[in-house]
Amino acid sequence: MSDDFKFDAAMMGRLASALSFICGAAHPATVALKTAAETGSDKDIKAARAQFLKVKPNERRAALAMLDD
Repeated sequence: MSDDFKFDAAMMGRLASALSFICGAAHPATVALKTAAETGSDKDIKAARAQFLKVKPNERRAALAMLDD
């Protein structure tokens, strides 16, 4: 993950869609990302970022690659 990647509410929504495709809609990281996208609160964004970093590295890379389109 690059240092310039920004975890904001809009990016969380896009990332949630990508991760839902890769890991499933019920995956804890997907749920946290969707919540953060909906609320936009700093607390939810921080929690979603933490959950996303727990995802397997190859799945994280795949989700981020889907955002590059």
